[in-house]
Amino acid sequence: MSKRHLCIAITGAGGAGVISCGELLLQAWAHEGGRGLLRKAYGPQIRGGESAALLKLTDDERYTAASHYDLVVALDWDNFSRFEDEIRLGPRSWVLCDEADELPASVLAARPTVLQLPFAELASTCHAEGRVNMLVLGVLGRLLGLPVGSMVELAAQKLARKPQAYRDAATACIEGGASRPMACDLPVPPTAATGACYMSGNQAAGLGALEAGIRFVAAYPITPASDVLEWMAGGLEQLGGQLLQAEDELAAINMAIGAAFGGVPAFTATSGPGLALMTESIGLAVASETPVTILNVMRGGPSTGIPTKSEQSDLNIALNGLHGDAPHLVLAPLDIADCVFTTGWAVQLAQQLQTAAIVLSDQFIGQSTAIVSEPRRYIPATAAPATPAEGAYLRYKLTSSGVSTLAAPGDAGHRFTADGLEHNENGTPSARQSDHQRQLAKRQDKLADFGFGDDWAQVNGSGPLALLCFGSSSAAVNEAADLLAERGSPARVISLRLLAPLQTAALRAAVEGCSAVVVVEQNHSGQLFRYLKGHADFPQAVHSYAMAGPVPLAPEAIAQAVTEMINP
Repeated sequence: MSKRHLCIAITGAGGAGVISCGELLLQAWAHEGGRGLLRKAYGPQIRGGESAALLKLTDDERYTAASHYDLVVALDWDNFSRFEDEIRLGPRSWVLCDEADELPASVLAARPTVLQLPFAELASTCHAEGRVNMLVLGVLGRLLGLPVGSMVELAAQKLARKPQAYRDAATACIEGGASRPMACDLPVPPTAATGACYMSGNQAAGLGALEAGIRFVAAYPITPASDVLEWMAGGLEQLGGQLLQAEDELAAINMAIGAAFGGVPAFTATSGPGLALMTESIGLAVASETPVTILNVMRGGPSTGIPTKSEQSDLNIALNGLHGDAPHLVLAPLDIADCVFTTGWAVQLAQQLQTAAIVLSDQFIGQSTAIVSEPRRYIPATAAPATPAEGAYLRYKLTSSGVSTLAAPGDAGHRFTADGLEHNENGTPSARQSDHQRQLAKRQDKLADFGFGDDWAQVNGSGPLALLCFGSSSAAVNEAADLLAERGSPARVISLRLLAPLQTAALRAAVEGCSAVVVVEQNHSGQLFRYLKGHADFPQAVHSYAMAGPVPLAPEAIAQAVTEMINP
């Protein structure tokens, strides 16, 4: 493949500042017109533990996890060992470390070039309050050809609220690290791009929600969704909205539903354990036809699982976790930039169709930061004003579209009851079979009959093989398709953005002419595969490639598995 990229891993203890080092390095790279991805890896401990900044600097914006690393900076080997299955080295790799006589067996087996650098000693030489992570920033900046002034300025901005001594120490250590010549032969990609945005997936999702009109957020912190709520707090305040931290996830979803009932577009964010707690109330939103959007940043499960790592294993609960017949929306952004569009689209769909929308992001997308081109926005169509009801207001009136006029408390002449009980058109609780059947059909048909357009999926490539995926798997699957094409097996990639209601007719049309379909996902049980098999009725042979986290999907492994499936 012609794409050029440079992969760097910085590892250390949780308080060593390796994430800050990676963030500043990527920001400085962005200032020079570069493109790149920063994955943030943490240990599952509440405090302390290990951390790693995993950078992939590249000449395009298809951001997949690195298959191997060109350069590893190990501030200590104890913490590096906890990332050994994610950080692969080879004989052409370079290692910078403080202690070269205690290399792990996996590093010795890879036979990289090892350069010893006494980090702590050099940092203390630069400044009495030496910062090892800033020394490393200077060293790496020099290897990449980054201006020292840019790194110093970015560090000063990051430390703006710290005492002047902190900023002085950072400056001295950056300059000291940048002054050290390092004989590393690294494949540095070109930096000529323009019009870049620097954002994480969680920030992008928050931006999409705010731009789509969200003005109330109820929040309960949970890894890896907490920072989307933290980021939205400032934006909401500027827009005249409010964010309220609830006492738990049950309170958060109920507050959001209450705000939406009051006429304010509402949102919450959580992860798998929180979504499990929210399901009863999401059913209330479906039954009462109250619009609400829930962002679920997936992590490894079940239970507490692996809270700091990524996995696409909440698909089942998002699709089927509500009791009773409770049709709702499920969407999944395909990458960091797409979080803006998909989350905005979900908010607007929830408002337009008066139902609950669950957006499935994950830790890989949510907590990674990337340099991206200006992201696509969701631009809602101009909605026709609601026609005032004649006579008595029927909140749940049976209409041709299934969508009824939605009033808010205080609207004159538009009072109604909204609760979890089944009801008639007026909202009066009813246990009559006829009312139950009509309202069930109303809630289902308004989703099934709605025209979602072409954004239900992203389709790339062509060929007799179809690769189906959703969410963050998209980049890895598209790269695997490139590998397959180079090996004489061209494939088309169908990355699903709208998972429910499943667009079966469009999906069957997308795979028309293919002799085989392979469903690729990052979970253990093949949740998407089973869902599609149960609803899409493919005429082709359908295969499953499901790999659990926490290690991200590898394009080479996907390509190899697909080859074996179609050529047994």
